[in-house]
Amino acid sequence: MQFHHYGYVSGDPRVQPASGEGLDRPEVLPDDVDVLIVGTGPAGMIMAAQLAQFPHIRTRIIERRAGRLEIGHADGIQARSVETFQAFGFADRITAEAYRITEMAFWKPDPKQPEHIIRTARTPDDPEGISEFPHLIVNQARVLDYLAESAANGPARIRPDFGIEFKGLEVEEQGDYPVRVSLRHVAGPDEGRERTVRAKYVVGCDGARSGVRSAIGCTLAGDQANHAWGVMDVLARTDFPDIRTKCAIQSHSGGSILLIPREGGHLFRMYVDLGEVPADGSSAVRNTPIEQIIARANEILTPYTLDVRNVAWHSVYEVGHRLTDRFDDVDNPDSGQLPRVFITGDACHTHSAKAGQGMNVSMQDGFNLGWKLAYVLSGCSPASLLSTYSAERQVVAKNLIDFDRQWSTMMARRPEEFEDPSELEEFYTRTIEFPAGFMTEYAPSLITHADDHQALATGFPIGKRFKSARVSRVCDGNPLQLGHQARADGRWRLYVFADAATAEADSTTRRLAEWLTHASDSPLKAVLSGGAWVDWFDVKVIYQQRHEDIAIGEVPSVFTPEVGPFQLVDLENVYGVTPDEDIFDVRGIDRAGALVVVRPDQYVANVLPLTAIDELAAFFNPILTR
Repeated sequence: MQFHHYGYVSGDPRVQPASGEGLDRPEVLPDDVDVLIVGTGPAGMIMAAQLAQFPHIRTRIIERRAGRLEIGHADGIQARSVETFQAFGFADRITAEAYRITEMAFWKPDPKQPEHIIRTARTPDDPEGISEFPHLIVNQARVLDYLAESAANGPARIRPDFGIEFKGLEVEEQGDYPVRVSLRHVAGPDEGRERTVRAKYVVGCDGARSGVRSAIGCTLAGDQANHAWGVMDVLARTDFPDIRTKCAIQSHSGGSILLIPREGGHLFRMYVDLGEVPADGSSAVRNTPIEQIIARANEILTPYTLDVRNVAWHSVYEVGHRLTDRFDDVDNPDSGQLPRVFITGDACHTHSAKAGQGMNVSMQDGFNLGWKLAYVLSGCSPASLLSTYSAERQVVAKNLIDFDRQWSTMMARRPEEFEDPSELEEFYTRTIEFPAGFMTEYAPSLITHADDHQALATGFPIGKRFKSARVSRVCDGNPLQLGHQARADGRWRLYVFADAATAEADSTTRRLAEWLTHASDSPLKAVLSGGAWVDWFDVKVIYQQRHEDIAIGEVPSVFTPEVGPFQLVDLENVYGVTPDEDIFDVRGIDRAGALVVVRPDQYVANVLPLTAIDELAAFFNPILTR
């Protein structure tokens, strides 16, 4: 972590210096805003945390509740989300308080005594080692707390405006703030007051019953599975031996339980199969009392017993899979119309909770859109950049729903309906990369290039997230994960994997560095808000030598830029290989070198030869304003 750019910091380094909107942020919601976020769910809060890095943009986030969420409905945190939390600066802290999933146990009827269940398998949670980050369980409320802290500590000092309800909006054809939003205060001293706010952009992060979605004429289309589940977070005494292990439990009676241990060492969640729902019986099922859910759980767990001592939260839901055909207010993408209103998370895709995807995918919706809004509002990118949000995330949501439909259907089957008794656990192992969050692969677009040069870095697939590996920092010899050095600061990243020459030699690496520094068509020469290219680009070099063999004083200056008002030299962007894990071998990087371009949301945008300066310029020309 670097934090002495502007002088000595003796306090909490996570609190960045306030600037722009953060210097005199009005307590009362202003009449005009650049971005109005509706809802403080996972998508809304991660977007606020991202936009807090752009203090010249007036961002406000409203929430109908009178205060913070206290009991979250979601709890599963996939490895991709923890990777994202690393960029926002709190992965280590949330990991320390969370429950970590390392394996899953499968329970089925005992062939000798079918009315009893027995453990039939234990499956590692990440048998392929696809991520260095863990799979966690932690209350959604705590996730939102950490994101709120990140937003409040950012230069823009963004904090939610609680007790304000969204009522409707209209998009007008002209004016600097073309979206007129109707609001009503539902808590606080102004309760009952109605008002209008104008915005340049509005983002609906307001859940499955989204008012923003209705206002732009979108509807959720899909189906119900007509299968009900009771979910409960409880404290209990039990003789079930795997109560602190994630379990899929199938009973002889046909009932199933998905058991999720929770953080804190005692709390656990059970998704309890309540059976088929008659076509006209959904309202009755939703009123299933907690006592009946507990009784059903005891029936499924036979011969074990569950003595529930405290219920923290419970609900009943039917599995539903629904998706909107667009995630913004543009009816016809071919019309040339540019979006002004967006929807995220449950507002545009709903599914069961058992795959643990809702909160995770919603946060990636917000991360995807946040930096794009920042670039457009900063005048750094054309407004056409915003059209990539719906195009990219709608495909991800469809893939999620297809996966969840298969998983939730399998969970609801009776054991005898499986052709192979181990089919459920084999499916879990075979598809682990998807629920871990690493199957997203964006198609070629304005910000994602075709894979013409993919062979130069096979371990960094274009369109997928940048997968970290170990390197050694030259200035201090510290072995580090390269990907962990990237922060959610809205910057593009250029990873220059050097050719075999040393730092002081004339080489393709040095010639690329000179071009980046001096050429008029270099992306670092784009006219970007703030003046200094280091505010918009993070340029790192990874040499093929070990750190002790690299002369840092001979490294081109683009890799050791001057930063802050004192023009201090940043030495932390220069790396060598570690003796036991050469990143060039681990990630399949050509020994002639390669340039890997990574988007602000951590997805690989391009892979190029070190000599491909024309292609690099051509890639950024339509993205960055000149």
